Amino acid sequence: MKRILITGASQGIGRAIAVRLAGEGRTVYVHGRNKDALRKTAALVESKRATGVPIFADLHGEAGIQSIVDAAGAGPLDVLVNNAGVAFVKPVEELTEDEWRRTLDINVTVPFLLVKNLVPFMTSGGTIVNILSIAAESGFANWSSYCASKFALDGFSRALREELRPRGIRVITVTPSATNTALWNSVSGDFPREKMLNPDEVAEAVAFALSRPSDVLIDSIRVGNIAGTL
Repeated sequence: MKRILITGASQGIGRAIAVRLAGEGRTVYVHGRNKDALRKTAALVESKRATGVPIFADLHGEAGIQSIVDAAGAGPLDVLVNNAGVAFVKPVEELTEDEWRRTLDINVTVPFLLVKNLVPFMTSGGTIVNILSIAAESGFANWSSYCASKFALDGFSRALREELRPRGIRVITVTPSATNTALWNSVSGDFPREKMLNPDEVAEAVAFALSRPSDVLIDSIRVGNIAGTL
């Protein structure tokens, strides 16, 4: 595991995964939109004696996708972690068409485009990790677009797993329950953030899955401490 790409790595789960996977001799490409936060992630990766490469890009458009492909596709890619995501939490009648489309675009179409363009650079033994959510298993009021996107990403992952298995490329989904990240700063309601997962716990699950030998079959990992909640 030498070259790793993680989207949505400015903070939260993405940053935790980047730091956890960093190690001597590894190059970790970290994507995000917040330059200052992303530079901090890259510095944390460097502190682990790895090479941290920040990729500043807005995934809402072809240019952003291409900038990631140009950077990470410069050589063989061992791990792709599709973590970037957005959520608009509101009643369905208040949800705009643009918000619906943006959720599906970032949460589903972007992983598809990155896989489509980067799989040619992955050899046997490579791994794609798609970060899901408990919202890929259950429906939650006011989370309709987010649930739809995570259910779709799970379906995409299942089909992709069967397609790439003969090529020796693993596809693993990691499904965390509610995780205490900045996403909750803009969500109204009384959610017990102190009882939520820590991003480091999700990162540990990703690291565990990747540490298994390539011939060990791990399709999905469920990480949670509050069953049935976002």
